[in-house]
Amino acid sequence: MGTTTDPDRTDREQTDSDRIDPELTEAFADSMLERAVGAMSLFGISIGDRLGYYDALAAAERLTSAELASTTDTHERYAREWLEHQTVTGVLTVENPDADAPDRRYALPESYAPVLCDAESLSYLAPLASLLPTVAATFEDLLEAFKTGEGVPFTAYGDACHEEIAAMNRPAFLAQLGPEWLASIPDVDARLRDGGRVADIGCGHGWSGIGVAEHYPEAIVDGYDLDAASVARANENAAARGVDDRVTVHHRDAGDPTIEGDYDLVMALECVHDVADPVSVLETMGRLAGDDGAVLVVDERAGESFTPEGNEIEPLIYGFSVLHCLPVGTADEPATGTGTVMRPDTLSEYASAAGFDSVEVLPIENLFFRFYRLHR
Repeated sequence: MGTTTDPDRTDREQTDSDRIDPELTEAFADSMLERAVGAMSLFGISIGDRLGYYDALAAAERLTSAELASTTDTHERYAREWLEHQTVTGVLTVENPDADAPDRRYALPESYAPVLCDAESLSYLAPLASLLPTVAATFEDLLEAFKTGEGVPFTAYGDACHEEIAAMNRPAFLAQLGPEWLASIPDVDARLRDGGRVADIGCGHGWSGIGVAEHYPEAIVDGYDLDAASVARANENAAARGVDDRVTVHHRDAGDPTIEGDYDLVMALECVHDVADPVSVLETMGRLAGDDGAVLVVDERAGESFTPEGNEIEPLIYGFSVLHCLPVGTADEPATGTGTVMRPDTLSEYASAAGFDSVEVLPIENLFFRFYRLHR
């Protein structure tokens, strides 16, 4: 049987080979290994966060694996493996590395405690790691959403997801929302000091409303959220902080046109990009603010336009968008499908469609958030 040859094949193979830079290939392969190490390290941090390992280590100068397991009611062999993993990934230190495994004593550097243990520190980032298992749990649903264009309901991510999202926002909402952000808007600050009324749209666990109430002791806050579990937790949090006489969270759709009120401030913090129909939500916000109330939207500080390199936070917020915010925002109909990376022009389009005349970007500096005031 004879054979035939393609005279152009060798040339094509040579051309393909010329396009491949072995150094770039090797560098990218190395980066893949680094990414895998980083991802696994974050899962390890989530284990330490969820099981109370970091709190136990912070409370003691140093612990053996048996002492850590006993303190946290966990198994020594697993605790030992976790301690060693945390050490080789640079989170923990070990006092006596040459000792037998059961005798090694591990410590959490004091400077790391605000990041991993202090739930009200502005450096607190443990919830960022603990979000990963919640999105991993919906991965098959997410793949199906990519195929169909449908969404993944917020409830599919489980209670741990909204717990960690709330924990991530809690420090800034308690420490910065009132004293820094709202205080920098003179007319809003004055109204709230005189006992103004606030509508907190998409309030989650209520830390934003609580932050307002704690800084402005005369203000009254009504929170609104569609997730029943978050609403329950928000009212519990308000009671625990002693502001439940002035902070009440309602189980309502933020876009519900029947919500009534006359508010001095209507705010939506880090949620407009998540809702299926942002225009209806902004319409409700405008109606609740009436002629004299202020409308404030705080959302991610995405770049003003797409660039291949992105800005400082876009690699992170695009990750959130792919894994959570876009599928959640397309789970209900009609769905706009905004995603986490909501740029200023996009919000301006929504605001215009909702009846606002202009959108002002407020001069508040923050790495993660941009502050918009909507005017009618």
